[in-house]
Amino acid sequence: MAFDVDAVRKQFPALGEGAAHFDGPGGSQTPQVVADAVAATMVSALANRGQVTAAERRADAIVVGARQAMADLLGTDPGGIVFGRSMTQLTYDFARTLAKNWGPGDEVIVTRLDHDANIRPWVQAAEAAGATVKWLEFDPVTSELDDIAPLLSSQTRLAAVTAASNLIGTRPDIEAIATLVHDAGALVYVDGVHLTAHSPIDASFADFYACSPYKFFGPHCGVLSAAPGLLEDLHPDKLLPATDNVPERFEFGTLPYELLAGTTAAVDFIAGLGGVATGDRRERLLGSLALVEEHEDALRDDLENRLTAIDGITFYGHAQRRTPTLLFSVDGWESRAVAAKLAESGINAPAGSFYALEASRRLGLGDTGAVRVGLAPYTHQSDVDRLVEAIETLGT
Repeated sequence: MAFDVDAVRKQFPALGEGAAHFDGPGGSQTPQVVADAVAATMVSALANRGQVTAAERRADAIVVGARQAMADLLGTDPGGIVFGRSMTQLTYDFARTLAKNWGPGDEVIVTRLDHDANIRPWVQAAEAAGATVKWLEFDPVTSELDDIAPLLSSQTRLAAVTAASNLIGTRPDIEAIATLVHDAGALVYVDGVHLTAHSPIDASFADFYACSPYKFFGPHCGVLSAAPGLLEDLHPDKLLPATDNVPERFEFGTLPYELLAGTTAAVDFIAGLGGVATGDRRERLLGSLALVEEHEDALRDDLENRLTAIDGITFYGHAQRRTPTLLFSVDGWESRAVAAKLAESGINAPAGSFYALEASRRLGLGDTGAVRVGLAPYTHQSDVDRLVEAIETLGT
C-alpha cells in the first residue's frame, strides 16, 4: 500500500501556516485528533483515580488506556509503562534509583553518540556513588558506534545507549549491544526518543526504553518502558502515603490526564497512517511505521543526493543505518546564519548541537554544531524541493 502524504498533511493544522518543517527531531507538529483529545479531557469531569465516581473512573481509564497504547507502540507490557514530565526527568529519576546499589569498583558505560539526557544523569549518578564511568566512542568518519565488548566486565552495572542519534541519525545495533551487556550481567538503558517516530519498534530487548510522545505527534511528556518484574526490584524515593504499586511508585504526584489522553490519540493516529482498519493496534502500528520509514528514507536519499551535488556542503552522518536526519554545514557560512536564511524562505531547519554535545564535539563541530534537517511523515516532496532550492541560492 502506498503512503498517502497528502492525506496525512491534512490532519495537521500547523502546516496551514505554510512553513516547510524540517524541525521534527526537536518536536513534531500535532494532528487535530491529538489536540481534540487533550481539549476534551480538560473539559471533562476528572478526579484522582478511583472507581467510585464517574470522574474517578474516567481518570483511571485514561491512565490505563495510555499505558496500553504505549505498550502497543513499543511491543512491551503495559504494567511496565511509566509516565513522567520528560525523558530527561525519568532518566534522572532512574539513575538515582539504580545508583543506590552502586559503589566503588562498579562501572557504568555511556556513549559519545548520545543526547546528553542519556549521558549526564548516569555520569553524575556514578560519580555520586563512587562508580567508574567508561566512554564508548564512535567513528567521526563512518558515524558508527565502536564495539562495546572491550568495555564490558564483571563490574559493569549498566550501559546507556541511544537507539538513534538525534544529531546524525546513526542507528546502532542496539539489540546486539543489549545481548552483550546482558551476557556481562548488566542492564541496558536505551534512549529511544529519536528512533520511535521513524521505525517499527520492539523494545522488549531493553531493560529500560525511554521516549517522548511529543516527538511522535503527542503532547509534551516522557515515557519509560521496563519489565514489571524489574520495576518491582527498584525502590525510588517517594512520599510516604504514595502507593508502592508498580508502575505507580515511579510516578510522582497526580498524572497529567489530558497529556495521557493525547498520547493515546497520538498512538492511534500513527496506527492509522497505513490506512488499514483491520488487525489489532500493534499490527496496525507495525504496518504504518514500516510505510512511514519507507516514505521518509526515500525523501532523505533524494535530499542527500541533491545537496551533495551542491559545492560547499559537508555532511556529518554516514552510518549504514540511519533515521531520516541530516546534519550539514555550508562553506563560508555560520550554521546559525544558514538556519536564519532558510527561515526567511519559510523553511524550518534549525542549527545547533541539540544537546548531543559529546557527539558534536567528537565530529569537530564543538558546541556550535551544524544545520539539522529532519524528515517526518508529513514531509512532502515539495518541502524537499524548497529546501534544495534555498540552499542552492544561499548566496544570492
